[in-house]
Amino acid sequence: MPAVRLLPPDRFFDRAQWSAITTASRWRGAWLVAHAWIVSIAVVGLAAWTQNPAAWLLAVILVGGRQLGLAILMHDAAHGLLHPDRKTNNFLGQWLTGAAVGSDLIAYRTYHLQHHKFTQQPEDPDLSLSKPFPTTRASLWRKVLRDLTGQTFFKQRAAQFGFALVGLKAMLRGEKPEKGRAGTKAGTPFNKQSDDGMTSPTVDVAGAMTVTRAVGRFLTVQAVLLAASLALYGWTPYLLWLAGLATTFQLYLRIRNIAEHACTTTGSQDPFTHARTTHAGWLARATVAPYWVNYHAEHHLFMGVPCYRLPAVHAMLGAQGKHDAMTIAPNYRTVLRQVTANG
Repeated sequence: MPAVRLLPPDRFFDRAQWSAITTASRWRGAWLVAHAWIVSIAVVGLAAWTQNPAAWLLAVILVGGRQLGLAILMHDAAHGLLHPDRKTNNFLGQWLTGAAVGSDLIAYRTYHLQHHKFTQQPEDPDLSLSKPFPTTRASLWRKVLRDLTGQTFFKQRAAQFGFALVGLKAMLRGEKPEKGRAGTKAGTPFNKQSDDGMTSPTVDVAGAMTVTRAVGRFLTVQAVLLAASLALYGWTPYLLWLAGLATTFQLYLRIRNIAEHACTTTGSQDPFTHARTTHAGWLARATVAPYWVNYHAEHHLFMGVPCYRLPAVHAMLGAQGKHDAMTIAPNYRTVLRQVTANG
């Protein structure tokens, strides 16, 4: 099918407004990255200090939200929106956000731009995330159970580490990818949430090597966190971080993915129908909707807008009477009810 029709910005914004909205701040994106890490370190550190199991549980609930936040900020970096300097943007997106959750910025960028080009069409690489919906409540609860018991995490990691081993063996043999080729399916497992999306086989040497490097960065970040934990307070802070990554992060990622596109129009050429915006209260913002990711319809309409300016775009579209043309949910509970049925 043809690519999704893009909306000309001048239909909604004058030139000065558009420039102000799309110009990435030199400090705000970096501050959001710092915020995610500060909150993560604070919640696991305080929980470890209390030596209270209830505090440990609360830390796992909250740190999963910041880990999702790191994935969201890597997504902004994939669009070049985290910092106006490209090298700084890519460093923030590759090492300080993506590496923490096992993703590769460059591979993710290539695949993700295809998602924007063919949103909710057969060529959309993310269509597998929304295609199974609506589903039964029983099916959704089985997935929730797998997420919260760590099964999803270990399945993903086993697949990713298996691909990394293939890439490592190729590197040790001195193999090199074909010139001009890059792995585009690698390093993205923690930004997708379906069986074929999470464990997409990497069929070429370039892709396998990309996975190897992504795993190397992931393990480097984990080693730094573990060393800091042991030096400052022992095993507990790191184990709380790892527990969040293996459980609540997986669940929040699933709910976010469901809310963005499940049960929206498939195959439509109307860009207002491709994604859902979900209003988020303080609890949702702390867990499933960090850093304004809930404004997903606005992001698809104008993907050059940094995440921290999406609320302003939402307000501007509302002032122009465009909310009625958009898919907007009052909260995440409503979305989950909409995409499930009894059974």
